[in-house]
Amino acid sequence: MTATTDTTGAVPSADAGTPRPKAAPDAAVDQGRTGAPPGRRRPATPYVLGGALLTMSVLLLGICAQLVLLSPLEHRASQSAGFDRLRGELAAGTVAVSQTDQKGRLLTPGTPLMFLEIPELHVREVVFEGTDSDVLAKGPGHRRDTLLPGQAGTAVIMGRAAAYGGPFGKLAELVPGDTFRITTGQGRFTFRVLDLRRAGDRAPAAPAAGTGRVVLMTATGTPYLPAGVLRLDADLVGKAADTPALRIAPDSLPASELPLRGAPAVWWQLLLWLQALAVTSVAAVWAWFRWGRRQAWIVSVGPLGAIGLEIAHQITRLLPNLL
Repeated sequence: MTATTDTTGAVPSADAGTPRPKAAPDAAVDQGRTGAPPGRRRPATPYVLGGALLTMSVLLLGICAQLVLLSPLEHRASQSAGFDRLRGELAAGTVAVSQTDQKGRLLTPGTPLMFLEIPELHVREVVFEGTDSDVLAKGPGHRRDTLLPGQAGTAVIMGRAAAYGGPFGKLAELVPGDTFRITTGQGRFTFRVLDLRRAGDRAPAAPAAGTGRVVLMTATGTPYLPAGVLRLDADLVGKAADTPALRIAPDSLPASELPLRGAPAVWWQLLLWLQALAVTSVAAVWAWFRWGRRQAWIVSVGPLGAIGLEIAHQITRLLPNLL
């Protein structure tokens, strides 16, 4: 018998019908897919570096969001609540007209005390007792070691220039002769602007006996970057109201209530929040590599946002109170 050949003339091999085994995957290809050699875990360095970068990003974004976006909303809510309370107390005649309440106790910082109207600047603000960073986040604040506006002597009101609504941000636009009104428990008083002054400018002569003056204070410089203090002096038009004795000695306030000072830091609380942010950031980076982008985003964005905003709120308390 003659041997058979295929049409091409090639002699088929004996194992032509046997399937060939698949080649083992190339180690280089496997390493390129996983980012690490086969059988080895990814090192912790990418997680730590990624977590550090994410932590810094969340902090910066949180502070910007707090100052620019959220602080005006907080200011508006505080003003609404303060106006409702002040209006009710004015109607009932129970608004404090001195540094103490009707029971002789010093007023609590943050107590609604008066209503300020500056028509030229379209300012209508409730003024609260106290001038620390927390009080000035609500609105303008009355310096506690001075008299109330309308009384015989000098009263001081401080307000922010940019953050938390920036109620005094356009104070420099007022000119001598402009007038504004302040309503207290003793009535409505009109004040006429004398002039503006900055660091180094001469202060006007003290008000005459039996007359009143108010000094409005805010920050100068670029918004959110205070460079100094701006003062506006305005004299009372008309007769001064009854003037009670001061209970808080002048220049005896804590440093946190002075111009361009921040609130005392609660370092242990801030440190705990920072640790929570660092751990959450590292976990988010780990989830990014292990689970995928979508899963990491869904799981991490809520905790990161909440922790970042809380830390931003704590940090903004430490910034200058006239910011």
